[in-house]
Amino acid sequence: MAFNFLHITDFTSEEILETFEIARKVKAKVKNGEEFTPFKGKTLAMIFAKPSARTRVSFETGMTQLGGHAIFLGPNDIGIGKREAVKDIARVISRYDDFIMARLFDHAHILELAEHSRVPVINGLTDYNHPCQIMADMFTILEHRGHLRDLKIVYIGDGNNITNSWINLAARLPMHLVVSCPKGYEPDRATMEKAQKANLSKIEIIEDPKKAVKDADVVYTDVWASMGQEAEAEARKKIFIPYQVNKELLALAKPGVYAMHCLPAHRGDEITSEVVDGPNSIMFDEAENRMHIQKAIMLKLANVKIP
Repeated sequence: MAFNFLHITDFTSEEILETFEIARKVKAKVKNGEEFTPFKGKTLAMIFAKPSARTRVSFETGMTQLGGHAIFLGPNDIGIGKREAVKDIARVISRYDDFIMARLFDHAHILELAEHSRVPVINGLTDYNHPCQIMADMFTILEHRGHLRDLKIVYIGDGNNITNSWINLAARLPMHLVVSCPKGYEPDRATMEKAQKANLSKIEIIEDPKKAVKDADVVYTDVWASMGQEAEAEARKKIFIPYQVNKELLALAKPGVYAMHCLPAHRGDEITSEVVDGPNSIMFDEAENRMHIQKAIMLKLANVKIP
């Protein structure tokens, strides 16, 4: 069983499905007002090099619901990789706390944290991937469909950390995954090749978004310029305009297609308000499920059984 959760592929297919079931149970406990506090006396250190509302609130609230306490460490509290060596941060914090969650720029830093930590390290996002988000996304799809069979997911936009995480998930759960992006903005090639070698899913890159969404069960998008790419935003906007997820594009997919976005959404850019607030949107369900799936990941890493 995995000690850390740095990539989707740290969990086996069975462990991913087990984590979904844990999330279902802990979510039901919250909805039913049932107290479940196995982490009483436990602490979660949250290291943020990249700021985020959802990641902080979901982890902090989730840890509190499980009876524990979360400590926020912002960019000015820990200058990770600058003020102090990453391995020294890992050695110190893992003597204080029971879990470490880190939301960082450099993926090498999360790997180094995990290498030198005595306690489980959870990847809250790096420039390479965002595994907690994609776990929440797939759990949300499972909730809405009731099953994951014959699933076609079409990701439209930049081949970024979200895309890489979807590709990693396709190496663990069977699906038809299509990435639609402009030339020069494809996802990580090594990640694609590794997932395709797993021979579990059909994974394609289709440049034309209108062709890509044919028969899609899910159409997913993300911002065109991620945090740290602000200087490229205007140039990217001109390139990505044909990749906007709007009502017209959704009409080319399956009837009842789910529209998803990891948020925050730049309304009017990669997605229209009409889609965000429309009947196909399950975006706020996936945002809520970040909290429940992250609780489930911590419980899984701690090997806590759910009554």
